[in-house]
Amino acid sequence: MTHPPKSSAAPPAGLAMPAVPPQPGPPPVPPAAAPAPLARRTAFAEGAERLRTAATTEPGRLRIIGALLALLVVAFGAVTAWQTSERAAAADDVLHRSQPLSSGAADIYRSLADANTAASSGFLAGGQESADSRTRYEKDIQNAASGLVTAAANATPGSPSEATIAKLNGLLPEYKGLIERARTYNRQGYPVGGAYLRYANEKMQKEMLPAAEDLYTKENQRLDADYGDATPYPWVAIALGVLALAALGWAQHRTYRRTNRVLNHGLVAATAATAVVLLWLVVGHAVARSGLDGSYQHGIRSLNYLHDARIASLKARGNENLSLVARGAETVTVDGKQYDAYYYDFDKDMTALGKGLSQAEKLADDQTGTRPVKAAEGNMAVWKKRHTSARTEDENGNYQQALDKVIGAEGATGECFDSVDDNLRRAIDHEQAEFKQAAVDGRDAMTGLPVGAAVLAVLGAAGAVAGIGRRLSEYR
Repeated sequence: MTHPPKSSAAPPAGLAMPAVPPQPGPPPVPPAAAPAPLARRTAFAEGAERLRTAATTEPGRLRIIGALLALLVVAFGAVTAWQTSERAAAADDVLHRSQPLSSGAADIYRSLADANTAASSGFLAGGQESADSRTRYEKDIQNAASGLVTAAANATPGSPSEATIAKLNGLLPEYKGLIERARTYNRQGYPVGGAYLRYANEKMQKEMLPAAEDLYTKENQRLDADYGDATPYPWVAIALGVLALAALGWAQHRTYRRTNRVLNHGLVAATAATAVVLLWLVVGHAVARSGLDGSYQHGIRSLNYLHDARIASLKARGNENLSLVARGAETVTVDGKQYDAYYYDFDKDMTALGKGLSQAEKLADDQTGTRPVKAAEGNMAVWKKRHTSARTEDENGNYQQALDKVIGAEGATGECFDSVDDNLRRAIDHEQAEFKQAAVDGRDAMTGLPVGAAVLAVLGAAGAVAGIGRRLSEYR
């Protein structure tokens, strides 16, 4: 057995140690990858996460329910206030703006047509023009000018109505100048006076009255637009009210199932406030709509027919007078047959008068409104008979006899025209009063609704929050 030497002496000098081959080093360690930055969440995502977390607990769910109930009730109140405010404003416009302007435009037309009629009647009297005829003409011109001032003050800048009013303001002094020349030459016995009167009548019939009729049509369109804004049901507000009541009912049922408590005072108060607003909204708007519809059906429609009938009677009277002024100088050919132009227009105007009176009688809903219309129909029938007699005298060459039957003191067609005009004025006054009463009732039905809805909605929201808060206090 051998033993290793006990000493570790160095090897002898000159003896080389065996070389050790190079050893491979450890594999290089790859650098550690940097951690990926966390994606930054949006506020909406964080809020949604909190909401999901809160929805897992009953207190969180109660807070969400309370917030939604309050928001729904407030939204219902706000939309109700907004929609009813718009409808109340439109109803007020019907009463105080568009309908008076529509009637004012009809009065402008009537005043111009009546002034033309009075001028022709005074011309037929020659140098013996009565003071009443002259006064009537001047009053009509003044009324037309005053009506144009009012219409201009209420016209929208740059609107077609403003242009029409400006046109009439320019034509009115031209017409007056022609009438004054016709009067001057007529008093001096010059036939050229008749030519000036016919020229003035042509300006009235072809330029002024069409412009006045256009203004009347535009004002009626504005009136219809205001009715269209005032009468539709506020369906959005009604739908929100039903939804709010359903949500409040569901919340109370949920509370009952979890606590066996029949009533939650806060939620009951919120339900009561919402129900009051919804009932007030539905009933108030139904009453307002009924009043406004009544004012249109039994007021505006009747007034339109009565205004048309009055205008037709004025045009008929003017054409009757001018037929004697022209003495056959103006003719028109229809279906190959020649007619006196003014007599032909007279017949058309009388037909329009009859139709207008017939429609107005159908729409009149009481004896006070029916009586003057029937009286006007009777006056019209007598007028036709007297006119036929006067026309026969004129066609037979008996000019003076025809003139007496048209502008004479007794038994003349002028009496019938005055009676028709007076009865139509009475009927218009009655229908105007009927319209005003119905429109006032309709507008007043919505009085206080916008403010009341807003106040009750705030109280209802507060009640909903208080009711849910009472339930939350049980978890503290």
